[in-house]
Amino acid sequence: MFWADKIAKDAQGEQIVNDSKTPSGRVHVGSLRGVVIHDVIYRALKHAQKPVKFLYGVDDYDALDTVPHYLNPEQFNPYLGYPLCNVPSPEETASDYAKYFMGEFLQVFEYLGVKPQIYYLRDLYRTGKLNPYIDTFLNNAHLIRQAYEQVSKAKRPDDWYPFQVVCENCGKIATTVVTDYNGEQVFYTCKPDSTDWVEGCGHSGWISPFDGNGKLPWKVEWVAKWDLLGVTIELAGKDHSQKGGSRDVANAICRKVLKKQPPFHSPYEFILVNGTKMSSSKGVGSSARDMADLLPAELLRFLMLRTPPKTVINFAPNYETTTRLFRDYDTLNSKYQEWQNSEEEGDLSKDLMALLYAQLGSEVQPYQPFDISTLISLLQIPGLDIEQEIQKRMPPLTDRDWQEIKKRIAVGQKWLEDYADEEEKLVIYWDDIPQGASQLSEEQKTYLKQLVSNLEKNENWEAEALQTLIFSTTKELSIKPNLAFPAIYQSFLGKERGPKAGGLLSYLDRKFVVERLNAVVALG
Repeated sequence: MFWADKIAKDAQGEQIVNDSKTPSGRVHVGSLRGVVIHDVIYRALKHAQKPVKFLYGVDDYDALDTVPHYLNPEQFNPYLGYPLCNVPSPEETASDYAKYFMGEFLQVFEYLGVKPQIYYLRDLYRTGKLNPYIDTFLNNAHLIRQAYEQVSKAKRPDDWYPFQVVCENCGKIATTVVTDYNGEQVFYTCKPDSTDWVEGCGHSGWISPFDGNGKLPWKVEWVAKWDLLGVTIELAGKDHSQKGGSRDVANAICRKVLKKQPPFHSPYEFILVNGTKMSSSKGVGSSARDMADLLPAELLRFLMLRTPPKTVINFAPNYETTTRLFRDYDTLNSKYQEWQNSEEEGDLSKDLMALLYAQLGSEVQPYQPFDISTLISLLQIPGLDIEQEIQKRMPPLTDRDWQEIKKRIAVGQKWLEDYADEEEKLVIYWDDIPQGASQLSEEQKTYLKQLVSNLEKNENWEAEALQTLIFSTTKELSIKPNLAFPAIYQSFLGKERGPKAGGLLSYLDRKFVVERLNAVVALG
């Protein structure tokens, strides 16, 4: 059984699925894993005909703790320590910093067919909805201090209270420390040495903690949100889910102070880029918006779902990773159509369920796949009518087929423009023989001479037929492929490696291929 369907099967009564994000900068693609995982749980519950809501929170009362590399530090350094919703927007398209970056992320939600009810922490604080929880947690600060110490071995001072005030003097929230509560007001100090990344102004005084004058620490805030919103299911990333980590502390506070059971939880792994955890503030990896601009929505969802939640996804939009993603998707789509057309009844495999949940709708629509690797190569042939060339290489295509193919043309163009390394690009030497071809051995030239002879006799200029011919010529001369194939690539590309050799020749005019290989053989 697929992991989300198992969660749905075990759930009893109405379910509230919740997830959230702090919009500290451009949201990286790694954050989409949690979004899609919670969306699929929501869909599985709906499919199981169980009452469910899907909520997504914007933690915009968190402090700006670093200025992303793509913003002007002179403009934003003065706002370090401020609540994100009190920081100006980088552009006039939004009212503030948090809504600016969250707006971009929510566009990706819409693209992926993810439709939760969105709420902002500023609203929960400023409208007073969190006031009862603030009072409860301040009155039970000793129990929260116990939870921190017992679960995470983090000892808080006896006068520490779980609240951070927005300083009335300097506007910072990250630097304030509350040391007393009289039932109506808290006493706080904006400490110069409270953090090692921004200084407090030194101001101190009494202030009401209610109606948006400050916030709970996020582990405590997490518990308040669960209870206020009635959350029953909320998963968390591996970093928050380790023993003694954030989720364990929040669970303990929920049980110890509110006397309630925390929501269902299961950890999910990171998305890594070349083995490194992605960070929106450090600019490591690709943003969610960038990936939505590159990949069709179903493929981006599939990237998140083809790997079980507890397994790391190591992703980088290079040639190998991108083309493999499309090939895997095409393979499963074909298997799904076989399952659908078979007379035998049976449950879908986990792989096919991942494909089904990757769709924006509730069905997997069939199509004739066109290989993305071939498409990327064809896009680099000057003067080629790409749609006409595809039509020549495929059986009759339906409107649905063309819909998919046009998406892939856009992917190929975007990938070549923004992601392809120079060595991954197909640069054909049309007018001059590449310098590397002059270094070929006599054995390699003999191979090319025989290949020309076989090509001239061959009527089929399709990729697979040419690939077969290229291999059979190696066997005919008993030459190793690791000598034969570089001879072909050096003749046209000036390098040792390239796309599938049969495909490469099929993109080119027969006369050009024969003349070039003869010219290489004739080199002194």
